[in-house]
Amino acid sequence: MTPQHSLTQLYQQHHGWLRGWLYRHLGHAGDAADFAQDTYLRVIESRQALEQIREPRAFLTTVARHVMLSHLRRREVERAYVDALARLPEALAPSPEERAIVLETLCEIDRILDGLPARVRQAFLWAQLDGMPYAEIAERLGVSLSSVKQYMARAIRHCYFPEAAA
Repeated sequence: MTPQHSLTQLYQQHHGWLRGWLYRHLGHAGDAADFAQDTYLRVIESRQALEQIREPRAFLTTVARHVMLSHLRRREVERAYVDALARLPEALAPSPEERAIVLETLCEIDRILDGLPARVRQAFLWAQLDGMPYAEIAERLGVSLSSVKQYMARAIRHCYFPEAAA
């Protein structure tokens, strides 16, 4: 069976069910249809060997949950960005194109950092965004300076090679 045939079969056999499941969780038919399509896009992007899936509905449910969580996180990042922009003087406000680029970049950074343990992510953000010295990070986290250095090395590796660093 070809991968294309497997995907077509998965879609034909489970798309209606998936939309129904999403509708029960979201309460809106349009959102359910959008998330169902995004779920199948994520399946295509994953290059998962579809013919090896034993429980297609469990698999699709897991992917759909990840899609919904990504959407919620994106909304949180977008809200924080819009709040930060609201505090800027109007003369410094970026153009709509610049806003879109920055928002896309912020969402990608959030997605990458989400794969890190909380302490590693926090240390990285304090160092990179706040310019906090490693010694202060160590004190705040209640860990040694060498631990902070290890956290930073792990975070940087993860940013450059997210699939290999995990």
